[in-house]
Amino acid sequence: MLTIDDLNVRFDGQPVLEDVSLTLDEGLIGCLIGPSGCGKTTLLRLVAGFLAPDRGRIALHGDAVTGDRLLVP
Repeated sequence: MLTIDDLNVRFDGQPVLEDVSLTLDEGLIGCLIGPSGCGKTTLLRLVAGFLAPDRGRIALHGDAVTGDRLLVP
């Protein structure tokens, strides 16, 4: 299970993602759809551990992979 809770990211002071939350149950396939520049790639880079969020939490199977000073690639 993938859980994203209250994720926020800014680049050069500009908000890219604000208050993003979602849950994807094990075995399901998710799809991100949106216009260019809406933050799809940024969200995927956060989930992969390539970027750290400014605020929020990402967990896999209930174990945090991002959060307070935590970043697990």
